[in-house]
Amino acid sequence: MTEASSPNHSVPWLIQGGMGIAISGWLLARAVSSLGQIGVVSGTAIDNVFVRRLQDHGIDAELQTALDEFPAQRVVDDIVEKYGSRRRTGSAPYRDLPALTQHSSGRSIDAIVLASFIEVALAKMGHDGEVGINLLTKVQLPTAAALCGAILAGVDYVMMGAGVPTHIPGVLEQLTRGEPVVLPLSVTGASSDHPSTSFPFDPSPYLGSATLIRPKFVGIVSSHVLAAALAKRSNGPVDGFVVERPTAGGHNAPPRGAFELDDEGNPQYGERDVVDFDALASLGKPFWIGGGITSPEQVRAAFALGAAGVQVGTLFAYCDESGMDPDLRRRVLHEVKTGSVKVKTSLRASSTGYPFKVAEVSATISEPEIYAERDRKCDLGYLREAYLAPDGSTGYRCAAEPVGAYVRKGGPPGVTEGSTCLCNGLMSTCGLGQYRADGRREPPVVTSGDYINDIRQLLVGRESYGARDVIDHLEVGLGAEPAAATRPRVDLAP
Repeated sequence: MTEASSPNHSVPWLIQGGMGIAISGWLLARAVSSLGQIGVVSGTAIDNVFVRRLQDHGIDAELQTALDEFPAQRVVDDIVEKYGSRRRTGSAPYRDLPALTQHSSGRSIDAIVLASFIEVALAKMGHDGEVGINLLTKVQLPTAAALCGAILAGVDYVMMGAGVPTHIPGVLEQLTRGEPVVLPLSVTGASSDHPSTSFPFDPSPYLGSATLIRPKFVGIVSSHVLAAALAKRSNGPVDGFVVERPTAGGHNAPPRGAFELDDEGNPQYGERDVVDFDALASLGKPFWIGGGITSPEQVRAAFALGAAGVQVGTLFAYCDESGMDPDLRRRVLHEVKTGSVKVKTSLRASSTGYPFKVAEVSATISEPEIYAERDRKCDLGYLREAYLAPDGSTGYRCAAEPVGAYVRKGGPPGVTEGSTCLCNGLMSTCGLGQYRADGRREPPVVTSGDYINDIRQLLVGRESYGARDVIDHLEVGLGAEPAAATRPRVDLAP
């Protein structure tokens, strides 16, 4: 299916969801982009993903080609010497970059720029399709450096959700011009004029002679209200929206207003969460609908609502090109094929405060005994909360760190119950889990959309499937007149 099949001929009809950590890696994004759609790499924790891959796999011909194209070769030499000079073996722990703070500089920032560049460059290699990068607004400190690296590699789209990133469109324009930027930093307890509430970044050490092109900015929102706010308040152009329903995997927007929980603790979404697609269309920007898109009928239903197409995550998360650890992926496919996998929306798992989907997969952190056995540890720190300490300095805390440490930093103890270290868990999910001193590896956590069991339709007569199979499956019948879907959830309401 070419992009001409979309009602909006200027954009592809499918965006492959940006699933972190590294589930949406360069291999998956390359596969999707080479088929005429928008492949998306995840920028979450990209620096430690890159250095851990170096320690496991070294440098092959493709990676060397990408490294040679990075404008600042001094950065390449330093990072490769530090993390790629010797391979990790057995249960030896990874050598990690230190957790970021507002004072991070040097190698810590260099690694983000280089890693983001490499991920996008590899995704774009060998085809002329479009590639995007997905970042979380909540993960603040790496954002500018990650955007810089992606722009240097010629990224076509920047997708951001988990917040309202009104400052990012303007930042993209400044970085494309090679200008320094200052990003806001949310610090709990600090006033807006406090020195700790901003984070500067200067792209000049990384720039070469190439002319940079501003990527399109696509905001990931949960409602037409947020889309309108983003379009109105942003400091630069917003080029489109992905409207994610609460059936999507990963982080979800919480229900608007007061809400109730069902018998299993899942938040219940109501009328205030229903998207007004006419209001969305009136903004004059292309939009894609995401969350629970698993059939061609749902794609056609999205077109009928005026969408340019759909965003699809779950079906791609378990395909051959996915970055998920192969053994874990095979286990999920087996459990889906022989039974069913349950997905819960946890209000406690993520320290961000956003609801987070957890799939109940065997031998993962979703099992209470595995959760209880794991030592609480926060050593990657991407989801830490910056807070104003009593002495006026900026401290960092996470509800998933040891309870005593969190409480000593002024954190409310109640939020630690059930909190999961997503940084370490998701690193393990993509096969890069840290080994601890006792030889045990961090247990994985699997996040997935509510309709994970719909991947069963791609497993008929086979044990696995590829990215092309996902696209072929979804595009069946798209040449026909769009029609409303027959299943209740295809009305694209929450």
